[in-house]
Amino acid sequence: MKRYYIHNRDRQIHITEWGDPAAPVIFCLHGLGSTGLSFIEIAEELKGEYRILSIDAPGHGLTPPFQSGEQYEMERMADWLNELIEMLDIHSFYFLSHSWGSFVALFYAAKYPSKIKGNILIDGGYQGKRHSNQTLEEEVAFYEEDFEQVFDTWDDFLSLVKSETLNWSSAKWKAAKDLALYKDNRYYWHARGKTAGYIIQAMHKDEVEDIYQDISGNILLMKATLPERLEDHRSKTAAIFREKTNGEVLSVPGTTHLLHWDRPEAVIKEIRKRWES
Repeated sequence: MKRYYIHNRDRQIHITEWGDPAAPVIFCLHGLGSTGLSFIEIAEELKGEYRILSIDAPGHGLTPPFQSGEQYEMERMADWLNELIEMLDIHSFYFLSHSWGSFVALFYAAKYPSKIKGNILIDGGYQGKRHSNQTLEEEVAFYEEDFEQVFDTWDDFLSLVKSETLNWSSAKWKAAKDLALYKDNRYYWHARGKTAGYIIQAMHKDEVEDIYQDISGNILLMKATLPERLEDHRSKTAAIFREKTNGEVLSVPGTTHLLHWDRPEAVIKEIRKRWES
């Protein structure tokens, strides 16, 4: 594993890379509040078969945030991502994404379809805001407050991260360290409330369901199944996704929204099954 920066527009973009530079590329995009290291277990297992690149999106990890909410809008994110991919000299790749990253991946796929050889969405890209039980204002307020939490000790921060997954490992400990900002003897999320609010606003403005018909190619949605109280809603929006994209939906038993942390082996299995190495 190596970690480095490339300069794009007015900021340094932090990238984590595994594997042989000559191997087929898997490009990873994490969810809201996470970092490129969230794919560490999958990448460590597959680094002998693929070149895996995983970025810290703007406002996450060690990549500085965008200064305006407009820059997080989906069309602009797709264009920004394409600039980055061209700078990395990637001509074609497999796209692996989680949560918010999967929404961005779909907008990218609609605009730049020729570059993507395969697309796996990890419990993301199908929870359209049109079907949300919260208003824009309610959801923005929730996420802005959530990402401004302050933790007095590392153990307090780590306990919260651990509570979000059903499976723990030393690799996840490294990923958890990547999420934390240590300042003035306290711990914070690297992603701040302002960034989270901008992203939620963008997801409401650019409804992913409206571009489903523009997406083609090999696409798989790996859907979480826990908690069970969310299953009816998840099944409803996943059915819309399947019908309008003609993609495949795979429900993965025993998984929460952090599906790739709960059962990384399930994601690895689908990659090996579907993508040429």
